[in-house]
Amino acid sequence: MKKLLLTGFEPFLDFPINPTSDIVEALDEKELGGYKIYGRVLPVEYNVTGNQLIEHYKDVEPDDVISLGLAAGRHLITPERVAINCKGGAKDNRGIIYEDDRIDQEGPNAYFSKLPLRSFLNELNGAGYPADVSNTAGTYLCNYVMYTMLHYLSENNSNVRAGFVHIPASHELALTNRKLPSWSLNDLLEGIKIIIRTLEE
Repeated sequence: MKKLLLTGFEPFLDFPINPTSDIVEALDEKELGGYKIYGRVLPVEYNVTGNQLIEHYKDVEPDDVISLGLAAGRHLITPERVAINCKGGAKDNRGIIYEDDRIDQEGPNAYFSKLPLRSFLNELNGAGYPADVSNTAGTYLCNYVMYTMLHYLSENNSNVRAGFVHIPASHELALTNRKLPSWSLNDLLEGIKIIIRTLEE
């Protein structure tokens, strides 16, 4: 059976709930679509997150990697097409702020996802879960994680597929900010299950 490293994030900024951590914890140690899932929750800290991600990768030695992030305000599940070599935006959970800094001084300007994005969309939309490709993962920790993983794989000449998927807020999170579009946690979980099953196709 193949192994999948599935990562999410802890709560951050003004969001007291992060549904990605709920999904990752729910799927940890489960078997789905030919994969044994290894769920790991990452901190929202620039000085820690990248190293933890790579350590999880080394520990699990996965065949594929999917990282999840919360895109509060989006109403679709959005697999990300590209990660850019830039970090900036809001402060992390330690209060650190970057402004237009490179993630890796010697790294390329961008990496494209290695995941089958179009297949994800076809399966999600076909099952009634609205989804579309996103062409920007921003410059915050989500982009940072996506770039860090893809850069590590490139530097090590690995054929492991990796990429990033943003999800909308859960209803529980929307109760703390009623302006947010939201999905039920069950629908978010089912959407990620569809994505995982699609990896084997």
